[in-house]
Amino acid sequence: MFEAEKDFKVNYFLVMVDKAATSLKKRFEELESFKKIFGFLMSSTTLKSLDHSELKNSCTKFASSFSSSGSCDVDLNDMISELTLMQSTLPDRAMSAMEIFEFVRKSDCYPNISIAYRIFFTMPLSVASAERSFSKLKLLKNYLISTMSQERLNGLATLCIEKKLLDEIDIDTIISDFASQNVRRNF
Repeated sequence: MFEAEKDFKVNYFLVMVDKAATSLKKRFEELESFKKIFGFLMSSTTLKSLDHSELKNSCTKFASSFSSSGSCDVDLNDMISELTLMQSTLPDRAMSAMEIFEFVRKSDCYPNISIAYRIFFTMPLSVASAERSFSKLKLLKNYLISTMSQERLNGLATLCIEKKLLDEIDIDTIISDFASQNVRRNF
């Protein structure tokens, strides 16, 4: 009996613990590299705390991470100027990255910052979130529904991927609105 426990511990349990520890270490390293590139965009507190040289270094890291053959969607000098101006125009309350993005969109005068935030929001933190999206798509598009139109497939995939948002929507009002519109069409 004791040998079976020792065998289980050595050949299975310790192997799984080692794999979990290695995986966690790798994920934290990925998050650290993500923070090095996008950290200055994550909150208004962080953004406002940067002096001009730190802001310039952060923008340079960001631009160099997304430039291929010297070109990037964001103009480095314009982004530095926009962020310097935005540091003084942001409200004094603490704001999340999404709230800052909404502020940028409403003010409509920070095009490079807007592009930077769109890149920030579209970067998956891990490969798992991107893989889940494709996994959901694979479940939806099986051989029984391969005749489905692309528009309907996109809609269903979006509903599956954004399940948290979907759970917050009151479906009963949508159904009653839809039913009342169809009743009016019949008469």
